[in-house]
Amino acid sequence: MNVFLIVSFSLLAGFALVLLYHEGLLKSSLAWYFSSALLLLSLGLRLMWFDYETLDYQNFLAHWAAFFRQNGGFSALRYEVGNYNIPYLYFLALFSYLPVPDLYLIKLLSVTFDVLLAWSAARLTGHFTKSVFRRLCCFFTVMLLPTVFLNGAVWGQCDSLYVMPLLLGLELALRKRPSLSVILAAVAFGFKLQAVFVLPIWLVLWMSGKIKGRHLLLFPLTYLLLVLPAVLLGRPFWETLTLYFSQTGSIGYGLNYNSPSIFAIFWHVRDTETAALIAILAAFLFLVNLLGVAWINRKRLSDQAILALALMLAIGIPFLLPHMHDRYFYAADLLAVVLGFSVPLLSPVILLAQFASLLGYHAYLKMQYLLPMNYGSAALIVAFALALIGFLQGLRPLGKQKHSSR
Repeated sequence: MNVFLIVSFSLLAGFALVLLYHEGLLKSSLAWYFSSALLLLSLGLRLMWFDYETLDYQNFLAHWAAFFRQNGGFSALRYEVGNYNIPYLYFLALFSYLPVPDLYLIKLLSVTFDVLLAWSAARLTGHFTKSVFRRLCCFFTVMLLPTVFLNGAVWGQCDSLYVMPLLLGLELALRKRPSLSVILAAVAFGFKLQAVFVLPIWLVLWMSGKIKGRHLLLFPLTYLLLVLPAVLLGRPFWETLTLYFSQTGSIGYGLNYNSPSIFAIFWHVRDTETAALIAILAAFLFLVNLLGVAWINRKRLSDQAILALALMLAIGIPFLLPHMHDRYFYAADLLAVVLGFSVPLLSPVILLAQFASLLGYHAYLKMQYLLPMNYGSAALIVAFALALIGFLQGLRPLGKQKHSSR
């Protein structure tokens, strides 16, 4: 087996144990044994798939990585490469200097963020419970979650890179560290446009007083700083700053791409252009109404209600939008895990979200449908209903003083 991978995974296991120890989750021998065994399992499973190449890697990522190797590494950032945003391209440029197969480096980056993602989920869960057992279970549920495992180690995708800062940013906002929270929200957006499904929760945080208007100004500033190195290396400023606008066409014009969205139910629509416009309007009205409900109840919003709203956004917006792909419910998968461990009565939401997403993953990775995608759509409708229950349960009675959610 490749020595580089063995050393890298050993260091990654040690890093994960340090994170768990720092969170106070390894205070007993049983916790040490439990964590070590599950780390070996979760990382071992990933290591087994590191030589596997998907069509996405062969047709896109491999070519982008090769471009940086052939055009001077970081200096190649002045060119238009691929359809990922600038922060991810920094990593591809860095990889070009290393004598290691690009496939390994790309997957190792994602797996490293899998660990950080699990840590962020456990921290966010820790805001709602002091239970060491539940927080550890949350960490290893994320590490063993099929969509997380498949996304990075098998598929070579990087969705953990944007969902991890979203979870950590939300946790920091709830713990009254607003500046760093908004910075992390901008980092999430910097990595992937799909962060916009959850970003409206920062408006809810503002409504509830968790962050101030001045803190929101850090968002554009952080995003500017993220893309500035590429501009200094010669990439046109305005083109770089507005990269997402030029990339919207790259998601495709079909109403659905193996996604458990509403168009898995209404797949037989003939006038796709009109249907897409109606769906975009529906998603916009959904967002406006959800924010309106949050505003009306702003003095009653508990931290649980905010968490449930974040999940409702992560499910509802991509569910209604056209052109959604198989991986676009990744943030919903992770927020479902956090809500399920934070409010155990709502734990079925974890299985429902996983079931829906996995149907799309199976369709891509196996090139065939396990079940009709509308089964996943139905599961997401139930998951949204559970999140709504979590929101309603989390509304404080008017006049009641804030109390700890622990």
